[in-house]
Amino acid sequence: MNTLRVAQVAPNIFPTPPGLSGGTERIVHDLSKALESLDVSVTLFAPSDSTSEVSRIGDLESLKGLEDRYGQVPPSIPQVLEAVQMEALRRRLDEFDIVHCHGEFFHAALLGERRRHSLTTIHWRVDELDRELFFRAFPDLPVAGISRSQLAQIPVSNRAGVVHHGIAEERYRLGSGDGGHAAFIGRMTDQKQPDAAIRIAGAANVAIRLAGAVDVGNPTYFDERVRPLLGDAAQFVGPVDDTGKQELLGGAKALLFPIDWPEPFGLVMIEAMACGTPVIAFNRGSVPEVVEEGVTGFVVETEDQAAAALAKVGDLDRRTIRQRFEERFTARRMAEDYLALYRKLLAA
Repeated sequence: MNTLRVAQVAPNIFPTPPGLSGGTERIVHDLSKALESLDVSVTLFAPSDSTSEVSRIGDLESLKGLEDRYGQVPPSIPQVLEAVQMEALRRRLDEFDIVHCHGEFFHAALLGERRRHSLTTIHWRVDELDRELFFRAFPDLPVAGISRSQLAQIPVSNRAGVVHHGIAEERYRLGSGDGGHAAFIGRMTDQKQPDAAIRIAGAANVAIRLAGAVDVGNPTYFDERVRPLLGDAAQFVGPVDDTGKQELLGGAKALLFPIDWPEPFGLVMIEAMACGTPVIAFNRGSVPEVVEEGVTGFVVETEDQAAAALAKVGDLDRRTIRQRFEERFTARRMAEDYLALYRKLLAA
């Protein structure tokens, strides 16, 4: 059987893999490596400052790299980066059996008749006007949902299937939870509600450590809603890398995930599970697909319910949580699921 040739097209915001921020780029990196382990030929289209150990094509730095180099850049730079990347892809389209795109939106027009042998993964909500107009224009573009809740909001004509995220199994290890704190990792924004996490921990008389970047799209939220709640029992540590996540999550009693938006997946939930850490999450979007009630955490509706759940996380077994991560959310499982979709598209 001929080796399957797949192009993975990453976003241009961060390098692949990213540093402190960039969940999509992390997924693209892990997927590319896992596909290679399954004897798939992978070519990664990603910014030139990427370091993923697969065959890579990229002519320009990431937006993050350009900002680090030049400071503030013109708002048109993201469109320039995508145009240059799409030209590199256009010149090589005949080299691939499947083109798997993780960005939006210009690839759909570029692919033309090749759309039927492409796959698009959208790593964001799909219920807003821009996606509605996009899907209406490209009803023949196959789209993979990263959760069933996300796929349900995509037009039937575009639905290719569901593939839950997975991460490299060895990135995190089972933690003891002996730090005694609750953890929050995410953007400091109203969608993620770190202020609710602080209130939940306080109601359960548990200290909390919060990590993440201040959302550039909502810059006043942190100062107005989060900073006034910080103190000895609620500490903000800023963005963290994988080592920092291991320490924060591995030592935590639980991860608090009090989201207030239709979460398409929620990568930090499976990062916590990889550390054996229970997840307490609001029942929004993908949450009930990811969290197994009473096994890997608790799905709740209110802050009071979350505080009550935090008081009983000691009843959950951390080794079982790690085991469920290994069974459900590894990069290899994700790659196997995508490979099945690629073959289905080619057969059709």
